[in-house]
Amino acid sequence: MAVGMSSPRPAHTTAPPAADEEPHGPTAGPDAIGISLDDLPDGLVVADESGHVICFNAAASRITATPRADAIGRRLEAALPLEDLKGKRWWTLTDPYGGLATRNGQPERNLLLPGGREVLVSARYVRDHPLGPVHRVVVSLRGTEARRRTERSHAELIATVAHELRSPLTSVKGFTATLLAKWERFTDDQKRLMLETVDADAGRVTRLIAELLDISRIDSGRLELRRQPVDVSAAVARHIQALIAGGQTPDRFLVRTRGPLPALWADPDKVDQVLGNLLENAVRHGEGTVTIEIAPAPAPGTSDETGTAVTVSDEGPGIPEESMARVFTRFWRGSKRGGTGLGLYIVKGIVEAHGGTITVDRGPGGGAEFRFILPVSMPACLV
Repeated sequence: MAVGMSSPRPAHTTAPPAADEEPHGPTAGPDAIGISLDDLPDGLVVADESGHVICFNAAASRITATPRADAIGRRLEAALPLEDLKGKRWWTLTDPYGGLATRNGQPERNLLLPGGREVLVSARYVRDHPLGPVHRVVVSLRGTEARRRTERSHAELIATVAHELRSPLTSVKGFTATLLAKWERFTDDQKRLMLETVDADAGRVTRLIAELLDISRIDSGRLELRRQPVDVSAAVARHIQALIAGGQTPDRFLVRTRGPLPALWADPDKVDQVLGNLLENAVRHGEGTVTIEIAPAPAPGTSDETGTAVTVSDEGPGIPEESMARVFTRFWRGSKRGGTGLGLYIVKGIVEAHGGTITVDRGPGGGAEFRFILPVSMPACLV
């Protein structure tokens, strides 16, 4: 059955090629791999050389809310009445059959169906030979839901960043302007206090910008790792000492290490970022003793202990069961104690960039328990 037929075909299998035959090339049609055009996730509309619709798959019918029977045999512009965002008819503007002979299609763009429904449309003009007449017009249709979700996520990110930047920048601007205008009126202690506040707010802005850069790299798959040997136990000890220096009591932390630990090759700065975020969350949002357990563990996808697991738990109220699925999403906040809600999203991205996994559960003491596993990732030349 030709690709332009209107009715879907049942999936079927084909005999494998003989040993001396080459497999089908990239021009093999849907039948060659045993699928129907209705299996395609995107809408597919095909018009013949006269401009009449000869193919209208199930996704196209769903996206346009037009039954297949009403589209087959009609003129393309009637079966698919598209307008641009200025209200101009798209087929009149593009003129696939009478336009430039060098044109081979239209890039994807946002167009409107009757009723104002938006749809993403791209088109391909098929010619029997270069500069020849159009033999087929193949149109791809996609809904805009995924793009709208992305746009909403970006808008939320911009709004969050603007909100988080406003407070420290206002403080920095206010204190520096006051110091410049009335420097002689303040005592040394007052000047020191204001400068320490400016320094703290500048550090807050720096951390926020670093978070934004991390999110950009994680989302684009460009997070760069500089792997080298990492001593996880020593890294945990450094973070605990920093928290104690910041005012926490030493008896708030309990570290349990089960060794010997496998040699871990990871990015030490990124591992520090993960540990710092999890420990600060446990201190800020949890209660009671913060327990850190370090032990060998099966790396993701293996059964032997070729990874290192770090578990951070507290004795606070924990995370509600219904919220656990959203913990590692953007802007999730476990309490009203501030923060951008981006930290755990970045933690998950860093762990997964290392080939590891991270989970959240309820700890033995009733609080939150975060556990991440990093594979050894030793370079092949050292194995």
